[in-house]
Amino acid sequence: MSVYLDYNASAPIDERVLEVMIDVYKNAIGNADSRTHNFGENARKIVENAREQIASLLNVDKGEVFFTSGSTESNNIAIQGLKEYALKTGKTHIITTTIEHKSVLETAKYMQRNGFTVDFVPPEPSGRVNEQALFDKIQKDTLLVSVMHANNETGIIQPVKEIGDFLAGKDILFHIDATQTCGKLVPEIKGLKYNMLSLSAHKLSGPQGVGALILRKKRYKLPPVKQIIFGGQQERGIRPGTIPVALVAGLGKACQLAENEYQENIQNCREIKKDILGLLNKSKLKIEVNGEPNFCMPNTLNISIKGIESEALMLSTKDFCGISNGSACSSSDYKPSYVLSSMKLDNDRISQAVRLSWGGKSDKEKILEDLTLLIKRAEDLVF
Repeated sequence: MSVYLDYNASAPIDERVLEVMIDVYKNAIGNADSRTHNFGENARKIVENAREQIASLLNVDKGEVFFTSGSTESNNIAIQGLKEYALKTGKTHIITTTIEHKSVLETAKYMQRNGFTVDFVPPEPSGRVNEQALFDKIQKDTLLVSVMHANNETGIIQPVKEIGDFLAGKDILFHIDATQTCGKLVPEIKGLKYNMLSLSAHKLSGPQGVGALILRKKRYKLPPVKQIIFGGQQERGIRPGTIPVALVAGLGKACQLAENEYQENIQNCREIKKDILGLLNKSKLKIEVNGEPNFCMPNTLNISIKGIESEALMLSTKDFCGISNGSACSSSDYKPSYVLSSMKLDNDRISQAVRLSWGGKSDKEKILEDLTLLIKRAEDLVF
């Protein structure tokens, strides 16, 4: 069986999470918003338990946790949901970066087409945005700053702590897309200052199709976010629709496991990364690491292999190694990575870039065994 190295696209579900979900599917048949019988009450208890598990992981109040279908929807709500407030206050300026996930970039462009002004701040060649360059874009009518915690392609951690600290005393909302860091950089997230935060279960070994939007209270009030779809008062009207109880339970369990095991997981990720780099450095290949290693996630490595197109390498090794060359939401069209392009890397380096990503429970020996085969195949392609 081939080794899977595309965790940044979607991590395999933890068996303990799956067991919880199966139990819920079998034994909790109620709608969590049904108030007239015990079946609904039982389902509601499961949902509220999951809410508490997420709140514990993030060090927030459980009343600040709102369930969604995933980070894409959370990001859309966090940005689009501010339209009414923006029009009422005249604050219609948004700041984000050129390396955000498409769900932020495309939503920001949609807002732009609807009368908002948006500044897209590019990163430095390191892959990290200069926070001062972002601060310089702030205006009197700035409504929102939206910055991802770590980039999905490069793994580069962005200066969200510095940005949050700077914005804390200002009348500007701050949204963090923590899709790649939730459950991994646990103490770091607990210490961040923000108004809104997005996460997806399937990036931390939970199920696909569920996530959350965290809305932090300030002076006992939630951020002025309104629903963007209509249909009911579930999730206090922020996200109408029947709550998928089993999926929510799976997200809760994944968060509980992450909180209990993140130190062990991070250490394993670091060791895997060290050994992968050691293996690459011993090879005949000429490797360039994309992004500043000192700011990179322990579970991610984006590299360019000189003389080999990434598509050729992926196709020739897919029988024993699952890697990618960019974001899963745009990988099917094989356009040059907009993230690496924003870092001003040259075209050859971009076309030769591949991303490896793994998890805290990944089998190091299996990874190194199959990467040895990948390196041999790559050496044959070059030489």
